[in-house]
Amino acid sequence: MGTQPIYAGAAGLPTDTSRAWLDVDLGAVRHNAAVLRAHARVPLVAMVKANSYGIGAEAVCRALGVPFGDSPAGPEAPWAVGIASLDEAETLRRAGCAGRILCLTPLLAGELRRARFLDVRPALHRPEDIRHWQALGGGCYHVAIDTGMARAGIRWDGVESLREVLRAVPPEGIFTHFHSADEHPGTREEQDQRFDTVLALLHDVLPADVLRHRDNSAGIASRTQGSPGQLARPGIALYAGLLSRELGLRQVAHLRVRVIDVREVKAGETVSYGATWTATRPSRIATLSAGYADGYRRHLSNAGQVLLHGRRCPVVGRVTMDMTMIDVTDVPCAPGDVVTLLGRDGTEELTAEAVAALGGVSPYELLVGLTLRVPARYQETLPDSHPLPPAP
Repeated sequence: MGTQPIYAGAAGLPTDTSRAWLDVDLGAVRHNAAVLRAHARVPLVAMVKANSYGIGAEAVCRALGVPFGDSPAGPEAPWAVGIASLDEAETLRRAGCAGRILCLTPLLAGELRRARFLDVRPALHRPEDIRHWQALGGGCYHVAIDTGMARAGIRWDGVESLREVLRAVPPEGIFTHFHSADEHPGTREEQDQRFDTVLALLHDVLPADVLRHRDNSAGIASRTQGSPGQLARPGIALYAGLLSRELGLRQVAHLRVRVIDVREVKAGETVSYGATWTATRPSRIATLSAGYADGYRRHLSNAGQVLLHGRRCPVVGRVTMDMTMIDVTDVPCAPGDVVTLLGRDGTEELTAEAVAALGGVSPYELLVGLTLRVPARYQETLPDSHPLPPAP
């Protein structure tokens, strides 16, 4: 479908590539959604919280076929999108999003009126909140069950207290959330059993067509016969932050920066704050126009790798707020050259999982920080050999 941006920046102007930017492959988002849907074998609630994990919620929703304005939903659109705050929902509604929005984070009673105004399906678990929701006019809501996450929802062994209110105010859906399905599959089985017990206990007060959902990205990937229930809720895997190799996902985020300086460093000399890296030979050091204020984590100091002209170069010294240094002794380099901190350059690729692992951080943390001040360029598909912009 070409490589022209759908839009870039609030004013619709070409995104600045003079310093640092994020190339977002919307075709990869759609590919990943299709893979996850095929694996789950049920419709998806696409998680777009935290601005789609830093990728850009409006762009992701449009790419997935979520209806906007008078436009109908695309043929492969998710059943709904999932958010964590009403501010996120309002941002989407102001942009024209007309699709279903499900808030998976508990709301306080004082927020429920706003949820109704924004046509958001809340996650409720306190009897008084469900009654308050009904008093405000009601509408679709989902019941949150805590099967071991100990974060939100009513405990699996305390659901009898909901019996009468569920009979009076039937929910549209009921769900739980896994805490370690990607790390300890046995815990998913235990939580499955607890959730199944809840469904059995409440079967006489739940609507026959209640929407049951439990699988996050790890839950989807951990199964071989599809997700149980009627929906699945992928988040991080949509953006190839986890499970890329296991599921055949494509990289979505490609963080590019410019070389802004190149200098010679003698053997025995040090680089960056704290003098944590010392040259063991005469070296050429390139300074890059991004640091931890741009989402490139300080944990990658002396540990990260970047791509320059399709070749890997190590990060040397501490990553600073606005700049990062790399060793380019063995790679031709000049100011203005483009360096890839995350993503693909030629045949080489640095996945979100790999970069996060090098820094010892979570891929979630890495992705959500990428657009702290870096503009995004949304493109339908990034070709295997991406034509990088010339230096300004």
